[in-house]
Amino acid sequence: MNRTLLQAQLMYDDMGRSEKKVADWLFSHSGEVLPYSITDLASKCESSEATIVRFSKRLGCRGYQDLKLTLAKEHEKKVVAPVITGNDDCFAIFEKVCNDAYMSLERTKKTLSAENMSRAMEAITKARRVVLIGLGTSAQVAEDASNKLLRAGCNSSAYADTHMQAIAVSQLKAGDVVIGISQSGSSKDIVESMKVARAHGATTISITSRERSPIARQSDILLLTDTEETMHSSLGLNSHISRLILIDALCYKIVYQNDALAHSVGESEAELQSKRIVE
Repeated sequence: MNRTLLQAQLMYDDMGRSEKKVADWLFSHSGEVLPYSITDLASKCESSEATIVRFSKRLGCRGYQDLKLTLAKEHEKKVVAPVITGNDDCFAIFEKVCNDAYMSLERTKKTLSAENMSRAMEAITKARRVVLIGLGTSAQVAEDASNKLLRAGCNSSAYADTHMQAIAVSQLKAGDVVIGISQSGSSKDIVESMKVARAHGATTISITSRERSPIARQSDILLLTDTEETMHSSLGLNSHISRLILIDALCYKIVYQNDALAHSVGESEAELQSKRIVE
């Protein structure tokens, strides 16, 4: 993985127009040796030498020569173009998906509110009951989160069926928590369930990629993950990974801030050992 150009992709939206010209040239000529002089590169990019120096420093290099050396060292780790094509073999596709996942996690670190994570953790820890709801791939995240929260000592359950979601949230009350998971933030049934839960006094937490979305408007606490559309959005892998890791972080904190829960988790792990075949 060529981390320098992956970093350039992550920072692309923050660049000025001239810096983007430099980045675009490097992306389209990945794997090639950079021109000998900064003047040559400036000419090829239709940019200026000052812009190239600024671009290099943005990526953590001391200047153009340092950027050249850095990219030369990574030359063997070829840059993987972001778009999957029919000419890619399986390993090339694997590399591209890995790079997409890496960038998704980095973007999530920038958009996720540390304060809201702490608020969500506190609400979940104190909750009498935690209900998680999601549809499609979001339902898989909800199920995984429910299992982990249960192991962390929380009274949690997940529902993927819309009728069961409606029943579950209608029984919630103050002191309960509902976590709605929706990448788009616009799933009608999830939004309606959040609305009902809120009307019953439950604390509503949403995990979504859209800050301005119907589910966000029904949320007391918003956990914002990767806000960009993934390159291969039909598979939904990037958003899936960022949400799973978000849940992991919440569960770790819930356990480690409570000695009794940590002991309970240890007992659960010991009990699970009896389910394994020892050879």
